Amino acid sequence: MEDDDPLQAQYATSQKLMDLVRYTAETLSLDFTRWDEPYVTGPGLYVLIVADIDFGEYTDPLGANSWPVGRCRVVGEQPEAFLDAARDVALSQDGAVVIAADGTIQEQMVRVRNLDRAATDHGGGIVAAEWMGTKHLSALEASTRDQVLWAVTLSEEDGRVTTFLDGEYRDYERDDLGGRWRPD
Repeated sequence: MEDDDPLQAQYATSQKLMDLVRYTAETLSLDFTRWDEPYVTGPGLYVLIVADIDFGEYTDPLGANSWPVGRCRVVGEQPEAFLDAARDVALSQDGAVVIAADGTIQEQMVRVRNLDRAATDHGGGIVAAEWMGTKHLSALEASTRDQVLWAVTLSEEDGRVTTFLDGEYRDYERDDLGGRWRPD
């Protein structure tokens, strides 16, 4: 995305919101203790932070999958409530959780439609890693949309947390989560 993009300038996502979402994904990964057991999947999470809550032009509702807005409606108001709700969603729901730039969480979880490669400059420039599954590929592609400010995923296969911004990603394997603050 170019620096003079009006959507990006008008809806600058706060670092605090991004930190809370990533911290939550990392906490869910680190708290799950059964990653090495065969036939066990851990929590999986896919979050999109969007500039405009009019995201229907590139998403579809994903059935009955929903965020428990009665327990947590805004990310930053009650971080512990957000973590608890995210834990339940990560273990029982599928699809992307959509959060507006102000931290308001949308109830309906969604499926992000694939980009029309002919209609985007980013289509040919997306470089995916071999380990990326459907959720990660969707987040990578979604992050190239002007309306999507940031995306984060938690892999239910290995606890990896990945952040996505403008068609690029930063990957954190489970052993690398928490950095110097990680408890031993």
